Amino acid sequence: MKIRLDYGREGIEVEVPERTQILEMAAASAIAPTDDALEEAVSQPIGTPALRELALGRRDACIVISDITRPVPNSTILPVLLRNLEDAGIAKNKITILVGTGLHRPNEGAELITLVGAEIAAEYNIVNHRARDRESLVYLGETSCGAPIWIDRIYVEAELKVATSLIEPHLMAGYSGGRKAICPGLMGVDTMRVLHGPALMGDPKSAEGIIEGNPFHQQALEVALKVGVDFTLNVAMNAQREITGVFAGDLMEAHSAGVCFVGTQNAAYINEPVDLVVTSSAGFPLDLTFYQAVKGLTSVLPILNDGGTILIAARCEEGIGSREFTELIASTASVDDFLARLADPAFFEIDQWQLQELCKVLQRAKVKLFSEGIAPEYVGKLLVDQVPTLQAGLDEALECYGVGVSIAAIPKGPYVLPRINAQTF
Repeated sequence: MKIRLDYGREGIEVEVPERTQILEMAAASAIAPTDDALEEAVSQPIGTPALRELALGRRDACIVISDITRPVPNSTILPVLLRNLEDAGIAKNKITILVGTGLHRPNEGAELITLVGAEIAAEYNIVNHRARDRESLVYLGETSCGAPIWIDRIYVEAELKVATSLIEPHLMAGYSGGRKAICPGLMGVDTMRVLHGPALMGDPKSAEGIIEGNPFHQQALEVALKVGVDFTLNVAMNAQREITGVFAGDLMEAHSAGVCFVGTQNAAYINEPVDLVVTSSAGFPLDLTFYQAVKGLTSVLPILNDGGTILIAARCEEGIGSREFTELIASTASVDDFLARLADPAFFEIDQWQLQELCKVLQRAKVKLFSEGIAPEYVGKLLVDQVPTLQAGLDEALECYGVGVSIAAIPKGPYVLPRINAQTF
C-alpha cells in the first residue's frame, strides 16, 4: 500500500507492505472559532489573573515567540495577545516581540513575514535573540547544577513578560512549550554549555514524553522561574496543524495542563517492538536541516527492537545545520570516536548535543536517510547510510530482513509519541 510521509513542503510517497502498522496521533478537531477560544483563554486563564488585568499599569511588554523551526501559528495567536496588551494601555511602540532562537540563526526579511504575518512584521518591534552576543545578555546567578544563567536583556528588563509556545513531544525536554520558551529560547551559549552538556543529555529521562524526573526539564523550569514569566500561552495542534487546545496563564499550571492534553492526543500505540520503522522529520519547517531531523530518529526508539533499522525521509532544504554542527559531524569518524571526545571535560562544540542524540540512536539501530538537501561532498560523512530514493532504502531493508520483518510507519515523524501498549509515560 502507498502511504505519504511529511517531507519538505510537499510530502513524499512510498509503497510499504500491507502488514505495516501505521502510527498516527489521535484525530482531534480544530478549535472553532479560534479567535474566540484564544480570547477566552487569555481572559479566563489557568492560575493567573486575565492578561489584560496583568498588563494594567505596566510600562512595556515583551512577548517571546518560537523561531522558524517550530510551526507555531504566530499570526493567529499574536493578534489576541497584542490586542489585550494595547487595550490595557501598553502602547504599540512599547511592545517587543522577541524571537526565541536559542542558538539557531536569526529569522529576518521574508522569513520574518512567514513567521508572524506581514501586518505584525510591519507594525511591531521584532528582535531576534542572539545567544553569542554577551552584551545583549544579563547574568542572573546559577542553577542548582551550576549552570550560569545568561538571559536576553530585553526580556529581563521588560515590565510584563509573556511567553508563547507549541506543546509537542521533545527529544530532550519531554515536551516543548512553557519553560522552554525561556530556556533554551532566550539563554546564552554559556548556559547552554551546561544544560545541553553530556551529563544532562545522557540521562535516560531526558527524552520524549517524560517530564517526571527529567533533569533537563527541571533545570529549564528553574531558569524560567528565576527569570520570571508573568503569562504564558501554549497551543496544541493536530496532524493538520490546526489548533486543538489553548493553555494560557501560569507558567507551570498552564503547561502541565497542555502536556496532559498532548500526551493523550499525540500518543500512538502498538503491541510490541518492530524491526523496521519508516518515518519522517515531520516536513517543513522541522526538516529544514539534518540537525533538526535527528528528532525523527530519537522519537521512534521506544518501539524499535535493539539492532533494528530506521528509514527516515528528511528534505534538509538548508543542508546539515549550523557551521559548527556541520564541521563536527563531518570530522567525526564513528560513534566511538565522538563519544571518546565527549568524555573529555575540556571538549565543547556548539551543537554537540544533537550529535550526542544521534549517537544514542546509532548505538541501538541502523539508520537509512533519504534527503535531497545534503550536498554531495557530505555524502558518507553523516554516520548514517544515505539512500538514493526512499523506496530504494525501504526495499533494501526489507530484503535484508526477509519475509518475517515487523514494520511500522510514522508519517508525521516526531509529532507522534509512539509507545508499546504496556508502557506508561
